Amino acid sequence: MNDCAGVLSQLFVYPVKSCAGIALASTRIKETGLEHDRAWMIVDQAGRFVTQRQIPHLCWIATALTDDQLVLSAPGFDSIHVPLDHTGLTCQVTVWNDTVSALDMGDAVADWLDTFLAIPGRRFRLVRFAGHSPRLSDQAWTRGVPAPNQFSDGFPILVITQGAVDELNRRLRAQGLEPVGVQRFRPNIVLAGLEAHEEDQLGRIVVRTGAGDVALDLVKPCTRCSIPDINPYTAMASSDVGATLAGYRGLARMQGATCVGVNAILREGAGRSLYTGQPFVAEYAI
Repeated sequence: MNDCAGVLSQLFVYPVKSCAGIALASTRIKETGLEHDRAWMIVDQAGRFVTQRQIPHLCWIATALTDDQLVLSAPGFDSIHVPLDHTGLTCQVTVWNDTVSALDMGDAVADWLDTFLAIPGRRFRLVRFAGHSPRLSDQAWTRGVPAPNQFSDGFPILVITQGAVDELNRRLRAQGLEPVGVQRFRPNIVLAGLEAHEEDQLGRIVVRTGAGDVALDLVKPCTRCSIPDINPYTAMASSDVGATLAGYRGLARMQGATCVGVNAILREGAGRSLYTGQPFVAEYAI
């Protein structure tokens, strides 16, 4: 039995962790999430990941994908192109508490990052997830299902309702504050046709494609850090978004943490395509 239905209104991938994302009309889904999502990451000279939490102007690095290249660009800088088939030297990098194998993308893009980021005493490398061994999502939340991801914070897919963003913007406008775009929350899949934050109540989403079903299990509310407070156009932070959300989005089952959107894992349909406007049906969690 289906409890609710809607459409996929927007799809996003973020090829390089914490850099700008790409809005897509269609994409393939894999066990590790949407194709190319968080497949690359910027690390410092210690091999540890960096994000907008420490370096807000990472949001100014735009990403694009061609048939054979990842393209990075930034204001005032020539674009740099990284071949998708670049193998690179294997290295060990750390993302949160996980140390995994990665492929170094070379000196040219590293020099480009050093010049643009321009942080004294720090050097940066671009790496790609090697896939020599899986990086699994927390099985306490996936109910023991082995769900691999690449360089995402912890789960392969993030789902949010458009209604959640609309409700936030209603509250921001009531305070005389500027509305924000859904990109502040870095979702992969945006759902239309549901109530605000109805994703909190969903257990499974099924998209019936021409090639068969794509089934997602929604497993963990997404606790929010400071990144939604960073304006992606100015790279400046304010407390407007976080403070407003804190007033109504603290979830008791997450020990009062502010949550927006839900992390998901793929249960069926690896290799199949999703596209905007595609209908879905969903079941509430038991």
